[in-house]
Amino acid sequence: MDASNYRQVPCAVVLPDGEDDAVAAVAAAREFGVPLVPRGGGTSLAGNATGGGLVLDLSRLNRIHAIDPGARTARVGPGVVLDDLRAAAGEHGLTFGPDPSTHSRCTLGGMIGNNSCGAHSVAWGTTLDNVVELDVLTHDGRRLTVGAGTDVPELRALADENLAVLRTEFGRLGRQVSGYPLHALLPENGRNVAKALVGTEGTCVVVLGATVRLVPVPAARVLLVLGFADDVAAADAVPSILPHDPLTVESLDERIVALWASRNPEPPPELPAGGAWLFVELSDGAAATAIAAELGVPHQVLADPGAQRTLWRLREEGSGISTRMADGSEAWPGWEDTAVPPERLGAYLRELRALLDRHGLRGLTYGHFGEGCIHIRIDWDLVSQDGVAAYRRFIEEGADLVARHGGSLSGEHGDGQVRAELLPRMYSPAALALFERFRAFWDPAGMMNPGMVVRPYRIDENLRFAALKPLPLTTAFSYPHDDGDFAQAARRCVGVAKCRNHSGSVMCPSFQVTGEEKHSTRGRARLLYEMLAGEVVTDGWRSEEVRDALDLCLSCKGCASDCPVNVDMATYKAEFLHHHYRGRRRPASHYSMGWLPLWLRLGSRTPRAANAALASPRMSRALKKIGGIAPRRDLPALAPEPFTRWLRRSTRTRGRPVVLWPDTFTNFFTPEVGVAAVRVLRAAGFEPLLPKGSVCCGLTWVSTGQLSVARRVMRRTLRVLEPAIAAGLPVVALEPSCLSALRGDVPDLTADDRARRLADTSHTLAGFLATHAPQWTPPRIDRTAVTQVHCHQHATLGFTAETRLLADAGITVDRLPAGCCGLAGNFGFEPDHYEVSQALAERALLPAVRAASPDTLVLADGFSCRVQVAQNSDRRAVHLAEALAAGL
Repeated sequence: MDASNYRQVPCAVVLPDGEDDAVAAVAAAREFGVPLVPRGGGTSLAGNATGGGLVLDLSRLNRIHAIDPGARTARVGPGVVLDDLRAAAGEHGLTFGPDPSTHSRCTLGGMIGNNSCGAHSVAWGTTLDNVVELDVLTHDGRRLTVGAGTDVPELRALADENLAVLRTEFGRLGRQVSGYPLHALLPENGRNVAKALVGTEGTCVVVLGATVRLVPVPAARVLLVLGFADDVAAADAVPSILPHDPLTVESLDERIVALWASRNPEPPPELPAGGAWLFVELSDGAAATAIAAELGVPHQVLADPGAQRTLWRLREEGSGISTRMADGSEAWPGWEDTAVPPERLGAYLRELRALLDRHGLRGLTYGHFGEGCIHIRIDWDLVSQDGVAAYRRFIEEGADLVARHGGSLSGEHGDGQVRAELLPRMYSPAALALFERFRAFWDPAGMMNPGMVVRPYRIDENLRFAALKPLPLTTAFSYPHDDGDFAQAARRCVGVAKCRNHSGSVMCPSFQVTGEEKHSTRGRARLLYEMLAGEVVTDGWRSEEVRDALDLCLSCKGCASDCPVNVDMATYKAEFLHHHYRGRRRPASHYSMGWLPLWLRLGSRTPRAANAALASPRMSRALKKIGGIAPRRDLPALAPEPFTRWLRRSTRTRGRPVVLWPDTFTNFFTPEVGVAAVRVLRAAGFEPLLPKGSVCCGLTWVSTGQLSVARRVMRRTLRVLEPAIAAGLPVVALEPSCLSALRGDVPDLTADDRARRLADTSHTLAGFLATHAPQWTPPRIDRTAVTQVHCHQHATLGFTAETRLLADAGITVDRLPAGCCGLAGNFGFEPDHYEVSQALAERALLPAVRAASPDTLVLADGFSCRVQVAQNSDRRAVHLAEALAAGL
């Protein structure tokens, strides 16, 4: 699969480590008569990167061979990720102009295959406009370098014999990506063979290398945000903006902003009043002022790069966000990327809306309005036979609509399986015959990515949803956002592959270390999908392939917010382990760390004896071996006295009551964190109370997939808390992972109304103070702090309240780049995970801690984060409560 609606099972997949390997793979495909499907990052929306032959994944050919600042060119391998090229070129004040929203993981080879465009094609053109030369290999073994003026007699004849067709049907608009760009062969266009191969979707050649054009980075960028009543009004304004030479003109719909806000713990950025917005980037602030004055609509002008980046992130995640409607309905690609002349955009959108209404469909529009290119996800039923038939009817009528407006079925991402069948509605028979002739020159046997562009698959063929059979799935979690359907949850992944980032987000930590697709959120989701389909993964919940892929999932929940579709792989992993080990012996760590709350409760009765055993090298080695714990990992010592015992004998105040959640880690390992929280809460006018009985969120059982036990633990906890819940008492939890469980796992596993009310009244310390004591002034600390945000804080809780509280306390925060500490509860304690755990810690956390001055605080609310710091440095990380209490 890619990021489209399509799926095919290949005979094999090859990831060559170098050009020689790629050449050998092509030779093998030729020897055995196997079709070849070249592929980059697999983020195409049209099905171009799926096929039933040999899939040649070129993502490891990722070397930037040379950058020539004088010539403003770069020589790259096809697997080079766009952001890596932009970073390297940026050292010379240059960049690669085309920048699709997948810039952090898409490859140059994939961009060349699909003629990718991105936001800045208004200024810098498409990938086609920025390719100088290509090093290509054909299925029959020919290898050559092509560019402008390359003399290929057959292609010269093709152009010279069809001048009228090429000059009238091709190159009519900047985003005419459908078909092959054969106008590049015209004499007035330099007979550029390289450009003619851009956008051929792997149907002609394998690209082994490319020389691409670079452009200067603007000295300054100003982002003008314009508010309109709706997307049609925004489209109508585009022709007035283009004469001001913008770098980009992008559109965003209010419904995407609302969806983003409903699925992320942090609030969305503020925008001018309106139901749709245009993001107009300019290199001249005066032009921004002139546009705003001319249009007279609500607007704001942003010069700060950080503020601009926040808005661009919101726009870039539109393709993922819009795959779920506000009511939870699924929405799909399939009509992405149509493009019309910008002056026709408003009229086209009006008719597109009417077409959607006639078919009873809904869609969220956004996209590259400066080039007349529309992105939209539509709530088709692609699962039932009737729904697929309705899908086909809409696509056919939509194609006629685009043709009437002089547009292109594809404005980027190519035709693939979703549009190629419709090309006769856009091109004449003479033009279609030229596609056949061009492809036959390069691939006479028709073995390169068959079914695309020429002799195409039907648009309703190879749909990935057909593979999923209705399955009677009895699951532990309730999956409230997926209609209680695990299959629907599994197909939530649409393949945009933001999880394949190596930096900039929490997800997916193990992929950031291994670089293996199966360790990305997408890879795991796709394996679960195949498990449910039963065609490739045939042993269901017992699958060892799925188990092995999930093994390096840290259950960090980073994907729950960083993934634009909010895939929650931690939940899926727990569900899988629950079924996988049902009635079978589990790994030793599931019994030791999975049942940690029980063992700690027992050990706390004689903490001195327990710690003596842990301190004994011989006994410690034995315990680690029995418990499935990494030999090189130190075992934390038990506190002499649990926090709960201290608080029960503490003198009460007359403050307002608040329940202080006694999580396992605070209670038995770091009671000083709880003591500090009590001091802070009392200083703010509250009296912390303990639940009237033993409680636990069940997290350790959840993370090890022991969901039946977890549910029993949670239900007991709800019974203990029932009086506090009924009284509406707020709950403060100090451990982010436990609070995340209270807000998510407990309601989803118990489906209990008490759990939902508990989730609504549970807070972090900072969140509680912000909502219940907004007038309280924290003590002045006046220090700098290196701050590690716990993964669950990042993903489900947010860090806004903490940021404000720290600022009020005079603590200057040096917040570390988003990333996991690597310990993640039981994960980093398990033997097979130790190396990955340490590698993750060394990415940002540990270097920053070691470099911090002695006067700098190291802040980390998560127990795992603090343990990772303590075991790998000479510093002690403190909880926010401890930092505040020290100033009282």
